[in-house]
Amino acid sequence: MPPIKDHPLRYELANELHARPFPSLDVPCRAVYLAVKRPHDAASRDRDEDIAHLIELLDRHGAQHPKPDARHYAGRIGKAEIKWELHTEFVTYTAFLPGLGDVPFDPRDFGVFPEDWLAAMPGVRMTSAMIRIVERPADPARIKSDLADWFVTDSVAVSSMLDDALVAAGDFHIDPAGHQRFAVFSSEGTGAQRVGRVVQRICEIEVYKTMAMLGFTRVSAIRADLTRIDENLTRLSTEMTSGATPEEEVLRALLGVSAELETVQAQSAFRLSATAAYEALVNQRISVLREERFEGRQTFREFMARRFDPAMRTVKSSEKRLAEMSARAMRAGELLRTSVEVKRSAQNQEILASLDRRADQQLQLQTTVEGLSVVAISYYAVSLVGYLLYPVSEAVGVSKGTLTALAVVPVALLVWAGVRRIRHSVH
Repeated sequence: MPPIKDHPLRYELANELHARPFPSLDVPCRAVYLAVKRPHDAASRDRDEDIAHLIELLDRHGAQHPKPDARHYAGRIGKAEIKWELHTEFVTYTAFLPGLGDVPFDPRDFGVFPEDWLAAMPGVRMTSAMIRIVERPADPARIKSDLADWFVTDSVAVSSMLDDALVAAGDFHIDPAGHQRFAVFSSEGTGAQRVGRVVQRICEIEVYKTMAMLGFTRVSAIRADLTRIDENLTRLSTEMTSGATPEEEVLRALLGVSAELETVQAQSAFRLSATAAYEALVNQRISVLREERFEGRQTFREFMARRFDPAMRTVKSSEKRLAEMSARAMRAGELLRTSVEVKRSAQNQEILASLDRRADQQLQLQTTVEGLSVVAISYYAVSLVGYLLYPVSEAVGVSKGTLTALAVVPVALLVWAGVRRIRHSVH
């Protein structure tokens, strides 16, 4: 079989599906998670800067460097396994520590990331979390007791996941140390890779939920502007129908409103579209965990339905409102432009009719002038002919006045015919 030429990206695309493996975690253990984003809405991060910052951390432990074009990395720094991932808007660091430590959710676990290194991080913290992975006790009362000690009771979400292989819990509150808290209770016999997948999904739910909420803050910031623009648009639409304001002024105002709406849309388009994508990821990550209710507690899905989904519905309604306002402004502008064009067309018709009347008047005046010119030319022509006929008058015995009178009609006819011929040749 002759060789087949591969697409230059074939292997890169195939390897991308396997490039982010789930961690394999032995129970018990701990995980600390950090997500960092640029302080402004950027379409992408500076990968070179992020890799350089990762290398600075690795060099402190003599760890192997990632590839120059890497978007993910896994390695060991000291006693911790570290996982680094570069996403479109943010970068994440996850460190897995063996054992449970002396204190549950001890902020000192974040010491795996040096303070000076964190201070030089290219960006700001979007979220950070501490995850405690323990063996699942046989008595559910032990789990209830731990949840009461670790989480805010009113907000805690608890689920049995993956066919009761694990129980995961979290309250999505920021603790006094500035971190979120999650706990995973692994049943006996649950594989290390399955535990790693659940921990990874919990981290993804947290960061995607946080990133999606940026869309809510964006629509909250533009809500007052949308209300003001909507009021202006309604007022201009009323003025269109009342006719109290000149249409040209209303049209200029509508163009200003349309330009302002376009500016708001352009400034919000990326964040709103990103919010929709993050929301879909949150729902997808929750679905793959195959939640079941644990001891009558609310599940992660129920928590999101009560706290997260209303914010996302607000984002969608604001996005829809912005699109509808832009369409309204466009329709109003089109109607007003059509009305202005119709009136201008009527004005143009009146001007043309006036020009026609003026042309008729000029034609009548021209005809009158032609008649007068025939008389004037005939007068001078008869005088010349009279001078020519004066010598003849003595020979024929006719008076000069009689000859002049006889010449008037033929001369006038000749002059009239000549002027008429000239006019026809010109037209």
